[in-house]
Amino acid sequence: MLHDPPQASGTLGADLRALRKARGLTLAQMAESLGRSVGWLSQVERDLSSPSISDLRAMAAMLDISVSSLFRSDAPADEAGLIVRAGARRPIGNRVAGLVEELLSPDLTDDFEVVHSTFEPHSDIGETCRRPTQEVGYVVSGRLELWIDGRTFRLDPGDSFRIRGEPFRWSNPHDTPCVAIWVIAPPVY
Repeated sequence: MLHDPPQASGTLGADLRALRKARGLTLAQMAESLGRSVGWLSQVERDLSSPSISDLRAMAAMLDISVSSLFRSDAPADEAGLIVRAGARRPIGNRVAGLVEELLSPDLTDDFEVVHSTFEPHSDIGETCRRPTQEVGYVVSGRLELWIDGRTFRLDPGDSFRIRGEPFRWSNPHDTPCVAIWVIAPPVY
């Protein structure tokens, strides 16, 4: 079995490649949608070329992520790719419906990602989601209502859950935020 060549983790190119693959896109499909060549995109993913900010905006839109999630914090060299300090988390997602998400994983090159999610008071996703992922979550504080495949669950601190590709939606109808840790495989942000 052939394997992709090893790539340094913690780079913009590595994250873009991981996100593209998680979305099931080929280099050719993404390059065509961006109006760029496959060679150029391949060089970006291998950190041999740097995309412009307009390229980054187009890639973020195509991958359904925020542009800010593509920017890295300046971790000390001995911590890069290993440690994520509380004040250096990368924001991900787009704050839709009162959800604030930060990446706890050092980058997106693993088979999974770990996300710190804060569901603001009286927030609601508004529509049912379905992703080709396996997800496990743990409620740290607050309370959350979760619908998985038509079943309703009320989660309190210390409760955990699993979603394996089923349709789901969430709501925080309470007066306090809910904080949860999610592990998602493959990475979606």
